[in-house]
Amino acid sequence: MSELKREFQSSSESDDGELNGHDLAAAPESDADDGIDVEDSKAVRRANRKKRRRKRRQLMLAVLPTSLTLGNGVCGLGAIAIAVSGEEIGWSLEQKLFTAGALIFGGMLFDALDGSAARLAGQESEFGAQLDSLCDAVTFGTAPAVIIWRITDALPQRFLWAVGVLFTLAVLIRLARFNVETDEGDSHHTFEGLPSPAAAGTVASFAIAMPELKSIASDGSYPEWMAWLAQKTLEGSHYFIPALAGVLAYLMVSRYQFPHLFAQYASGKRSPHQIGQAMFVIGGVFLLHWLAVPILLCIYAFGTPIRTHLRRSFNREPSDLASVDQVDETLEN
Repeated sequence: MSELKREFQSSSESDDGELNGHDLAAAPESDADDGIDVEDSKAVRRANRKKRRRKRRQLMLAVLPTSLTLGNGVCGLGAIAIAVSGEEIGWSLEQKLFTAGALIFGGMLFDALDGSAARLAGQESEFGAQLDSLCDAVTFGTAPAVIIWRITDALPQRFLWAVGVLFTLAVLIRLARFNVETDEGDSHHTFEGLPSPAAAGTVASFAIAMPELKSIASDGSYPEWMAWLAQKTLEGSHYFIPALAGVLAYLMVSRYQFPHLFAQYASGKRSPHQIGQAMFVIGGVFLLHWLAVPILLCIYAFGTPIRTHLRRSFNREPSDLASVDQVDETLEN
């Protein structure tokens, strides 16, 4: 009995030894598997972090164009609020109109950047286009009309209201036509009709120049002829600005081809005469300060129609001249 017991114990000890040997042999394999799992988990975590960063970057790129467009709308609403504000803010009318005009120019800056930002980020969409038009209607349609209503009291208020409404309606027609007639593959190097930001900027530029004109007219440090010219310009602006707004409304709905200066300079397509024009602009701003802004914008607004009519008159075909002569002879007979 004792011998059987000893044999059983020895066999059980040998079995335990074999099992322990198997466990020791398997231990290195399990450690290696654990190492591979750790490396895989690190790679997965790195990939997830990259995906999260990519999503955040895409979200920022998607939000940036919309934020710029809304910035345009905020500038327009701010311009309207300041232009119609009363005496509670403690500003003179010239200061209010100057700030409103400056906010319109801020809206022009946002409007110039939002389209480029959307194209660079690959976030062009119908939603962005429609939102841009709505903000343009506020900043470049309503805000300049309020400036027209407030900038002068020399004319009947009903007439000024009619001019402001005409200007706003022209902006709405201009924006609607642009949305309908512009294709996705359009290079945007030219506009058909005066762009609404340029028209609004032209009206706003006179509001910006008013304080400086008033300072020149009242400050005795300037030459007498310059003070006289500034005073006459101030008096004439009460009649000139409403008339200018009516002409700008016509140019917006016209078919004249206006250059898209920002797109041309951004794309690197600059001709020698455009570089000369840029130098002229810089020199004018340096010499005339705020007074250069309305002059330069009027040159842009009226330069294209004038050049178009001059080109048509000088490039008239001989057959056209003959037909005109025949009509004159018929009328004389």
